Amino acid sequence: MSTLKAPNGKLITLLLLAIIGILFTACYPDNPQSTFDATGPVARSQLTLFWVIFWAAVFVFVVVEGILVYAAFKYRRKPGDGDPHQTHGNTPLEIGWTIIPSIVLIIVAVPTVITIFDNANSPDPEGALQVGVVGEQWWWEFNYPDPNDPDNTLITANELHIPVDEVVNITLDSRDVLHSFWIPKIAGKVDLVPNNRNTMWIKGEETGTFYAQCAEFCGESHALMRFWVIVETREEFDAWLESERADAIEPTDPLAKQGKAIFEGPQAQCWTCHTIKGTQAQGKIGPDLTHVGRRTHIASGIRENTQENLTEWIANPNAVKPGNIMFTQGQVYNDPQLALSEAQVAALVRYIQGLQ
Repeated sequence: MSTLKAPNGKLITLLLLAIIGILFTACYPDNPQSTFDATGPVARSQLTLFWVIFWAAVFVFVVVEGILVYAAFKYRRKPGDGDPHQTHGNTPLEIGWTIIPSIVLIIVAVPTVITIFDNANSPDPEGALQVGVVGEQWWWEFNYPDPNDPDNTLITANELHIPVDEVVNITLDSRDVLHSFWIPKIAGKVDLVPNNRNTMWIKGEETGTFYAQCAEFCGESHALMRFWVIVETREEFDAWLESERADAIEPTDPLAKQGKAIFEGPQAQCWTCHTIKGTQAQGKIGPDLTHVGRRTHIASGIRENTQENLTEWIANPNAVKPGNIMFTQGQVYNDPQLALSEAQVAALVRYIQGLQ
């Protein structure tokens, strides 16, 4: 009968090193979800707090494990030893291991509380740009004040534009379930709670496009509830904001005109859920599509805004983002007699891509 061989020590060591190496890839700063490459004061303060807590934990671990290993070796049983002396309670030790952890907790708690309050209280509560964020399964709405009309709000979706090196104050609301607003390299995480408005502030110190997403499980497509943050110069931001005031471009291409007719027609009824300024489409259920053609991504940041991806999204949104309301409630996806043909999908794609 064969006997089992003991595992090779070198093999186990190599395996453990490989596992540790894989785990540490999560700390790679160039990863879009890494928080180790902070580009704003909020993310930087959170990273600093992380290191304070990390090194405090390392200190506690080293001290406790060091004492444990020392005691295990020094007082290990030797040949001929009898039963050791039995000790029941040690008041000085019990007081010590109550006081010392309390001191460690205070050391951790003080910077934690300071960081929480610093991140919750904007350094410019009145003069900074105010942006409203609304979370919904599974996409994001962003509301900006109209610089030329204080009674008007400019609404966009899934791409947050902010000026570089400026404080931006944000209000957070949810229309359905719990969500969490997270821009790993700039700020986060702050929850969006139904019927309870939260606030935060952010500041991007580098221009560029930054990955962001919901960080609170919110249903079937939680992992696909993403968005992008575009940090740009003040001049670029002002130009973008001014362009958001404009109505949608009226299509001139015959195929795009056909797509608009389908969008507003009784078969697709896209207009009942989406807004396109300057048209009869004034729906409030889905994202505002007035200028969707110039956004870099579609489907809440998960696909690049290309003809191929937009075609796939319109033809079968459930394959791209399972459980989304466009698929579950759209009549063209639930009534075979109303299903869109390939030609109709192509016309819709041409129209939507032209919404610049």
